[in-house]
Amino acid sequence: MLLRMSFICLSCLGVFSQSQDRASLSRSNDPTGRCVYTFTVVNPQESSCPGGSSKSETDEIRTRLTLLEGLVSRLIAGGGSGASSGGLRHSDESVQEAYAQVTKERNQLQLDQEHLNTQVQRLQRTLAELSLEAEDLRQRPCEQMNTSAGALHENRHLRGYHFKNTSYQEMKAEVREVPASHLIPAGNHSLAGCGELVSVGDPVLHRKADGITGKYGVWFQDPDPQGPYYTRQTVWRIDAVGKEVRQLFVYEDMDQFSKGFPMKVLVLSEPVESTGATVYQDSLYYQRRRSRTLLRYNLTSESLEARLDLPHAGFHGQYPYSWGGYTDIDLAVDEHGLWAIYSTSKAKGAIIVSQLDPQSLEVRRSWETKIRKNSVGNAFMICGRLYTVASYTSPNTTISYMFDTLTNESQAIAVPFKNKYRYNSMVDYNHAQRKLYAWDNFHMVTYDVRLGGTGQSRS
Repeated sequence: MLLRMSFICLSCLGVFSQSQDRASLSRSNDPTGRCVYTFTVVNPQESSCPGGSSKSETDEIRTRLTLLEGLVSRLIAGGGSGASSGGLRHSDESVQEAYAQVTKERNQLQLDQEHLNTQVQRLQRTLAELSLEAEDLRQRPCEQMNTSAGALHENRHLRGYHFKNTSYQEMKAEVREVPASHLIPAGNHSLAGCGELVSVGDPVLHRKADGITGKYGVWFQDPDPQGPYYTRQTVWRIDAVGKEVRQLFVYEDMDQFSKGFPMKVLVLSEPVESTGATVYQDSLYYQRRRSRTLLRYNLTSESLEARLDLPHAGFHGQYPYSWGGYTDIDLAVDEHGLWAIYSTSKAKGAIIVSQLDPQSLEVRRSWETKIRKNSVGNAFMICGRLYTVASYTSPNTTISYMFDTLTNESQAIAVPFKNKYRYNSMVDYNHAQRKLYAWDNFHMVTYDVRLGGTGQSRS
């Protein structure tokens, strides 16, 4: 153990001492890992350190050094009692508390550094990909050619054309594959690959909420973003416990969502009711608290752009799902667009499905089913079909009912579904990811799904 004694002028360094007539002890590791003791003695006669040194100052330093050497000897020998020993112990405890605080801050800085390193690596990968694409574009030959006479004269050196040789030249045709979705009429591209629900995978955990406000809520990714600012990787989250729910957390991607690092928090101008919200085409759609009013909040301009009272819809506990939570109006998105799942007094609690205009929120068409809303744990839409979950608490339940809006037919089904954490308060479908998103008792999870006639589910 290396023992080093240092004399420090506390007035110059701004170090706080509880008593001007006591020495304080601190210890730390030097760069080689050895333990170093540092004693600090305050000169009660000096208000500040003088600008230069003198012989008298040197004598005073030697006197204090002699005192410090005696204290060190007593400390090593296990001695030291009374006021001096108590002062040393008090100083030692203060040093330990300061050391613990510094260690905590150092660990936090290391975490921040790792986060920044991850972002830098991601940006570097993106830059490398863009560089490769740019190089590929520079090397790619021109695929289109102007066949007018003037253009032929100007482009006589184009590859494959030899204008000096007027004899027959073979014309080669290039065959290019066209995705099947391009053959579907405009406005229906998302219908490619649609089919009936065949199976649902096991839940995959992405994040667990920290506090009581996260017992239930809603989280999602936009399946069809329109602008450059937010993408399909952006994650949105609302903790739905509370009287005035207004905070919308925004995460750059699933990795930052799992780590709990939001890139921003939006404060909505009007409060949210329960877990029926969804995101679609850069807009947040949700039900206003204690009303049947639907709102469209533009995520780019961060402003409300549309509102509409859903005709005759029950609200605030009139026709919720079986778990309660004021889930009277559940908004959903699938390959066909935006939907509302709710009920009315005329329907006597049976589920009504309405397709909504994404811009104005006007009801385009409605269907009444034969299953009561409060008899199911949750519901979602896939390819224009309503599916209901039998229980929100049973660890091994089923998706037990399906209603097809294209045929107006319903049927009982039995697709296994797991509520791993036994309190599933939200289930929504994302057709771009081909996954179900759910909030199960503080846990935010996803399920892979497989549709009949579409092959394997997408990861």
